Amino acid sequence: MSQLSLRGVRKSFGALDVLHSIDVDLDDGGFLVLLGPSGCGKSTLLNIIAGLEPASGGDVVIGEKRVNDVFPKDRNIAMVFQSYALYPTMSVRRNIGFGLEMRGMPEKERNAAVQRAADLLQVSHLLDRKPGQLSGGQRQRVAMGRAIVRDPELFLFDEPLSNLDAKLRVEMRTEIKRLHERLKTTIVYVTHDQVEAMTLGTKVAVMKDGYLQQLADPQTIYDEPANMFVAGFIGSPSMNFLDATVVGGDEGPVLELSDGQTLKPSPDHRSLLSGMTGQKIVAGIRPEAVSMDGNGSTLSGIVDVVEPTGPDTMVVMNVGETPVTVRLGARDRPLVQSTLSLKIRPKAISLFDPETTLRI
Repeated sequence: MSQLSLRGVRKSFGALDVLHSIDVDLDDGGFLVLLGPSGCGKSTLLNIIAGLEPASGGDVVIGEKRVNDVFPKDRNIAMVFQSYALYPTMSVRRNIGFGLEMRGMPEKERNAAVQRAADLLQVSHLLDRKPGQLSGGQRQRVAMGRAIVRDPELFLFDEPLSNLDAKLRVEMRTEIKRLHERLKTTIVYVTHDQVEAMTLGTKVAVMKDGYLQQLADPQTIYDEPANMFVAGFIGSPSMNFLDATVVGGDEGPVLELSDGQTLKPSPDHRSLLSGMTGQKIVAGIRPEAVSMDGNGSTLSGIVDVVEPTGPDTMVVMNVGETPVTVRLGARDRPLVQSTLSLKIRPKAISLFDPETTLRI
């Protein structure tokens, strides 16, 4: 396998700039997830890595080799598409081994490679069937087998699970995770599903409007989002944002909300806020960063909606005029229109500049 480096990669279609100087480094054996909403440029970036789309600027380096001018077939990559792209008239066996056949690999070696890939993906019993006789999950496994059998330097996945139902997506996500751990492959994976990103990636690149918003490991992306877009895009339900003003307190600056409630920031944040008295700020609070009791600031609101989900209870409460979603225990069922008071740990509060939207 090989490492991947993107250095100042840009892409324009005429006067329209769709990618703006993307810099990414992925270690050998790493799993990079390109994450973002539709139209953010993630699939275009994947196509540039694959060689299916030329970059307007910058470099793509696979291993130690700059591949900007290398044809896709010579980049030693394998791609798994959203649509599977299987040949309907060929058996599973031939679909998996077709690339090797085109390269002139002897039949005995080819069959052995196909069998190894089929055993790994648990599709050996399907080798003589046609794609039309397979379920969606089985077809996806065959598409993955066709990529694995080539032993490429780099695997590219373009939203491979988006056509599957919810249960099958979870199963296939586990298969891809297991595959990566077994083969130690280098993978670039495109998705708009943040759960896939958080569970699969060793690195996540969050994109918006062709700009790279943040590149980090999944936990850092979740705990320390670089800006309000990343904070709101990652997490389900998404982070709550409360407008606040920095005011003086007995133990240092505190955050005063629009309805007069105050939140105590962490010691690290207090030192940052010490010279910001009177300034506006945005406090970010994740739904699960609250508890019915314990230490921390108290946040109160009027319960508007209660949604039991089985393992937990989602509650929307109005803090002043701002709706705030919180995640409570399965047996916590506050009454609608009642006042709910929750505790928030200072370290669970993220702070953002309301003008730049950047993390403070």
